This record gives sequence, structure tokens and C-alpha cells, in this order.
Amino acid sequence: MQIKKLISFLEKIAPASYQESYDNAGLLVGSPEQSIKGVLVCLDSTEAVIKEAKQKNCNLVIAHHPIIFRGLKKLNGKNYIERTIISAIKNDIAIYAIHTNLDNVIYQGVNSKIAEKLGLTKTKILAPKSNLKKLSTYVPIAHAEMIRKALFKAKVVYEDSTFSSMGIDTYLDYPTDGKLKLEVHFQEASQKQLLKILTDYIAPKEFRYEIIAIENQSAQTGAGLIGELSRSADEKAFLKRVKKIMKSSCVRHTALLGKKIKRVAICGGAGSFLLPRAIARNADIFITADYKYHEFFDADGRIIIADIGHFESERYTIDLLSDIIKNKFSTFAVHCTDEMTNPVHYLT
Repeated sequence: MQIKKLISFLEKIAPASYQESYDNAGLLVGSPEQSIKGVLVCLDSTEAVIKEAKQKNCNLVIAHHPIIFRGLKKLNGKNYIERTIISAIKNDIAIYAIHTNLDNVIYQGVNSKIAEKLGLTKTKILAPKSNLKKLSTYVPIAHAEMIRKALFKAKVVYEDSTFSSMGIDTYLDYPTDGKLKLEVHFQEASQKQLLKILTDYIAPKEFRYEIIAIENQSAQTGAGLIGELSRSADEKAFLKRVKKIMKSSCVRHTALLGKKIKRVAICGGAGSFLLPRAIARNADIFITADYKYHEFFDADGRIIIADIGHFESERYTIDLLSDIIKNKFSTFAVHCTDEMTNPVHYLT
């Protein structure tokens, strides 16, 4: 099976268009036409991971974090990024990164995996994105039902619903065949596929459509997650439980507030930008990483901030990706890395 087929599958779950503007997710090294021998899943691509991939006969590394964030002008091995890329190219190993696009989906996303581990229920996106659009077009009545079924099967229509109304097509004031006005809401990432399906049923010269952006926020995409514990927990006991589950060597947190924990906000990786959302959604605690000293003051006695470490907050992304791929494909081996790629060490 070619790498591009696996990428296509992964990007149906986490479309590349969902990544943040600063990100560089996608196929970073290698050809999409290359056949897959084996896959090694990791959080970070490093020289050690490439070596491990070679040892395990894997020619594709799937990482959460992109090894390349900025443009490279030279490849002479002067730093770990260049050395990793050179090693991958020499050993014919492709590197694919699925980063903030996987962070920004609720279904099979990074934060949903954290929520699962912590036992959260009633989970919702903490900061939903406004990436919905509406398409309006006219379709032949005879094809309307087939078109709707094709759209639903491809899962390109938001919330599996369409709206239709009867209309009369006219030409120079003379009525022609009756048509159905079809309106659908869709997420921006689905636009290309949506138009392709419609053109399969509507002749190009008759295909006229309008697409507009709408202000409604998506319940399926966005940053962070908020959910509830099945029963309220003591603050200190809950922090200890989080530390154990997420295998954190250290949890930095703000002062305890002397109340029970029920509503929990989370964001894998650096999530300080979501603190106002967590407070507005009445979260009792916000679990994330990469908090700076002065940012802890922003809790201001309204919420507990718990910084569990960047690697620690996203460590289960490796299991998430491995399970997603194994459940779909069985023609190649999928391995989780044995390398500890966390660059942060703690003196205990």
C-alpha cells in the first residue's frame, strides 16, 4: 500500500486544513508514492527514532510534532533537525507529521484521548472554530435523493442534514424542468470533496452554486476540551491521580481553592491561550503544559492551573495513532516507538 493512501485516511480524520497557520504538518520527507513496509509511531522524530525505524523494518515514521517548522537553507548535519532528515533520506524512510490538525478535532483527537484517560464525560470542544460554510445549488429532481445519499455516505455534510425546496428553472422567462434547491452546511476541509460529488451528478454547464461562510461555531473542531468527572473529587487527590495517569514526573499548579473538582478543561501541549475559555466555561481546573511563571497569576483565584509537562500531556497520542492505523489496515506492521523523546528531564 502506498503512503498516500494512509495519509488520505488520516486526513479524513484530521484534515490538513485544520492545522494552525504556524504549523507544518504533512509529509515532510519521502514520496507519497512509496509503498509502506512498516510504520513507526512517535511523538517526535529524532535520529534515534529513525535508527529504530530502520531496525524494525519501518520505512514510514508518523510523528505528532513536525521535525521541520521553518525553511531549511542547508542540509549539512549541523543540528539534530538536519541530522534526522539526512538519516531519513539515506535510509529511504519517510516522515509524516499530524500535529495541530489532530489537536483540533474532537473525534479521535489528541484531547479526546486525554479525556478518555482521565475518565471525563460530556466532553465538548473548549474553543470551537468558526469554519462552517453553506453551499446552495439546484439539482435535478430525479437525482436529488442519489446526491443526498452520496453526500451522507462520504460524510461531507455537517450534522448529516440537508435542506431542499422546490423551484422552477426559467430561461428567457420560459419555465423549463423543475429543480430542487439544495442547501448544505459543511466544514471548510470538505469543500473539494463536496464539489466533486455534486459534479458527478450535475452537468458542468448546469452546475451553478453559491458558497458563503457562516458564523456558527463547529461542535466538532477547535482547541482544547472540557468535560466532567463522574463524581466530584478532592483537589489534591485529583492532581495526584492526574500525575499518575499521565505519568508526569512533576505537576506545577496554582494554589488549591478548597473546593471539589467536577468540571475539567484540558489541552494537550501548550494551552495557556485557552485559560479565559476555561474560566468562562466554569471549569474547576485547567490541565495543560508549557505555562510560564507570570501566566500562573492569571488564574487569579478563579481556577486551578495544572501544568503536567508537554510530552506528558501528549504521550498517549502515540497509542491513539497506532490504534487508528491498526484498526483500519492490516497489510503492514505498526509499532509504537520505544524511544523516550522527551527532551525535559527532572532531578528527583
